[in-house]
Amino acid sequence: MHIDAAVYQRVLGDELRKARKQRGWTRKELNDRLQTEISLQTLATYELGTRQCTVVRFVELCLALDEQPHELISRVHDRVFAGTPVGRAHVDLRRVVRDGRPELSPLRRWAAGRLAAHVGPEPPVVHLDIAALDRLAELCGLEVTELIARLRPLSVPDPDAR
Repeated sequence: MHIDAAVYQRVLGDELRKARKQRGWTRKELNDRLQTEISLQTLATYELGTRQCTVVRFVELCLALDEQPHELISRVHDRVFAGTPVGRAHVDLRRVVRDGRPELSPLRRWAAGRLAAHVGPEPPVVHLDIAALDRLAELCGLEVTELIARLRPLSVPDPDAR
């Protein structure tokens, strides 16, 4: 099994951010609950997945969030490796551009730009990995799982799934 460290770190950060937001806390409020002091910028980089935290810091964050570390890491593992619910999406850009749902307008603008640059006889299909899905969900103001659910009708079968 191959581990993509950047993807894993991004998903870990996303889970930490979701846990904090579920409690209605700001980063400052979470920081105030930590045993040791860290900067708000460091906390933000953990949540964005651009900085790795030590195992001890991870456990400290989980305890401050009243999360069991093994449960949070299990959710990360499921998202990265088991494909539940995040993995890859194969989306037809034409379908995205025609979709009128307002929450997908940032995705529509992105797809229109990609479609305008598309050349060749093959259908204009993009393969979105977890990192792309994460960023597109953020642009649309949705959770990744919500974005994937909205992309289902715009998707095409995975050509590698045969």
